[in-house]
Amino acid sequence: MGELRRRLGLGDAVVVGLGAMVGAGIFVALGPAARAAGAWLLAALGVAAVVAYCNATSSARLAARYPASGGTYVYGRERLGPFWGYLAGWSFVVGKTASCAAMALTVGLYVWPEHATVVAVAAVVVLTAVNYGGVRKSAWLSRVLVAVVLAVLAGVVVAGLGGGAVARIADGGHGGVLGVAQAAGLLFFAFAGYARIATLGEEVADPARTIPRAVPLALGIALVVYALVAVAALAALGPDGLARSAAPLSDAVRAAGAAWLDPAVRVGAACAALGSLLALVLGVSRTVLAMARDRHLPTPLAAVHPRFGVPHRAEVVVGVVVAAVVAVADVRAAIGFSSFGVLVYYAIANASAWTLPGASRVVSGLGLVGCLGLAGTLPWQSVAGGAGVLAVGIAVYAARRR
Repeated sequence: MGELRRRLGLGDAVVVGLGAMVGAGIFVALGPAARAAGAWLLAALGVAAVVAYCNATSSARLAARYPASGGTYVYGRERLGPFWGYLAGWSFVVGKTASCAAMALTVGLYVWPEHATVVAVAAVVVLTAVNYGGVRKSAWLSRVLVAVVLAVLAGVVVAGLGGGAVARIADGGHGGVLGVAQAAGLLFFAFAGYARIATLGEEVADPARTIPRAVPLALGIALVVYALVAVAALAALGPDGLARSAAPLSDAVRAAGAAWLDPAVRVGAACAALGSLLALVLGVSRTVLAMARDRHLPTPLAAVHPRFGVPHRAEVVVGVVVAAVVAVADVRAAIGFSSFGVLVYYAIANASAWTLPGASRVVSGLGLVGCLGLAGTLPWQSVAGGAGVLAVGIAVYAARRR
């Protein structure tokens, strides 16, 4: 079956994480989060960042100790037992497959709205081909996409803050503590990309040193970017206007008198969705590889290409499944569902980190409580759908055990 090759340095790992975090989430998640938290949106962003920091710290420690593909699937299996590893892998693969489809459809909606599905399927095919060619090619494309997105977001920040309406940030009502928690759960969707660094642990050079540095670096950069963009959007639209907006950043630049930036924002959104999709396919295929090695998925998916050093069968299968989902379903409402699955995934990561010798149990304990708390405050449809998917996974596991 073979082993993956360690080709990613510190810069590559940080860019892969940023490509997943500074993605389409910032272009779409601010509106739903503002509807939940109102004028307390920035507080919700802070709560999401604290939980993300705890998760990132736990994931980095675990990845340095277990530098293999699969992320929390591997950590849960090694620290808590096979069932918990399986549950983490199931949550990740199902939730992130929906996220892949949502990101692909976002590309289509921004590039060619009248034929969004066709563009989305084409994007999946192209990025699957890039991933098939080797992880270094994927990291190079991530650099390009991240650079374009950061440039566009910088323009949004300058336009939003240049309007001189910073006082508008606190105008309007707020959703209370429950609203802040729900908004934090929705915003967490955008922070979850640092897991891609840990999931690619088998392809990172000197993982014991590189991963603990790359994860907080990527998370810190993403937090600064998100905070600046949120302040700019609030300054341009106010909490109530942001809550009503379906395309928050496009509306923000128009409200700030910089309508000429709107085409660039749309290009940035498409590039952000492509970057997220690229990183998501990388992460899901590596988790599929790890689960196939343990026979939780068909063992042929554990094959590694002898020339390119990638799990080529897993990548192709993930690409085909995502393209099929995009072709037959509307997955634009997948943020809450994906957040539920990812929060369960990180709850298991924090529980695994709790068992490490010499670990900071304050950080892992806060992360565990935070993940479970945010998952429980998501919209009930997301909680019900996520719980149903987990139940199916548990039933499959029990049937295989018998």
